[in-house]
Amino acid sequence: MAESPSLKRKREEKEGENGTAESQKEGTAATAFPLADLSVRKVLRESARDKTIFLHGQVNSASGDGTDAVVILEKTPFQEEKISELLKKHTKLQLQMSNDIYSTYHLYLPPELNEVKTTVVYPATEKHLQKYLRREVYLIQETGADYKTITLPFIESQSFSIQWVYNILEKKAEADRIIYENPDPTDGFVLIPDLKWDQKQVDDLYLIAICHRRGIKSLRDLTAEHLPLLKKISKEGTEAIVKRYGAAGAQLRVYLHYQPSYYHLHVHFTALSYDAPGTSVERAHLLSDVIDNLELDSGYYRKRTLTFALRADEPLLKKFQEAGRV
Repeated sequence: MAESPSLKRKREEKEGENGTAESQKEGTAATAFPLADLSVRKVLRESARDKTIFLHGQVNSASGDGTDAVVILEKTPFQEEKISELLKKHTKLQLQMSNDIYSTYHLYLPPELNEVKTTVVYPATEKHLQKYLRREVYLIQETGADYKTITLPFIESQSFSIQWVYNILEKKAEADRIIYENPDPTDGFVLIPDLKWDQKQVDDLYLIAICHRRGIKSLRDLTAEHLPLLKKISKEGTEAIVKRYGAAGAQLRVYLHYQPSYYHLHVHFTALSYDAPGTSVERAHLLSDVIDNLELDSGYYRKRTLTFALRADEPLLKKFQEAGRV
């Protein structure tokens, strides 16, 4: 659910989850993180499927002075052009099991072929620690009335900072990472790689389109008035990705999250073959479906019931519980 984004792994879970990409975009100098000074306090979460682990640590150097940090370690995908080098050079096999034609080994690689992507949120707040901590989740069925009486007042009562989004749109940060822009203030957007994607292969391609127009918080705000914007994101975003990365348009998954990881309209572009975070049925809404629904009924997303998941520790879940909706 939405919270002040830092380093989204979504761009998410980056949120991460935002991602968006979520990143540590506010108030931090571009200096190297003192990893050697990190003391691990707790494993917040780990995933054998995704080959990731989320750590809560504290930086104990003179400059860090016990400051909290979240460190996310993620095994990177194989790069096809390096497979020959991986198999033929600098490798060591250790037999684990052999049975007829089948055998299992441990393969030990040198550092340059054994990269671990490391995402850092530093300094991290209690919100960041809670965000990455594994929690029980609950499905919410939010009616249009629920949004007006529960969700929207909650959003408006919180101080979810999206200054980092405005920094990107205004070219104050990450301007060199923008791969395409339509500068129209009403129907334009920027297209930027999500921080979860290292851009070394297209198998896990992940980009975010962030609209220039402010005031569109989420899917709930969209009406037929926004169709030109959505169609431009769909058409121009896809064309830019095809041209830049050689990916086929029919092999892209283009969707919005609800609830989003931050409340400024953005659209996710991922490789269809990539099991990206946040693509489950209770969160992702295909952009093509959104466009079709708004063409049928301008008020579709203001009226229909939307289902999404909330973690047990999220304040919005408490609001739904207090209203007797869970």
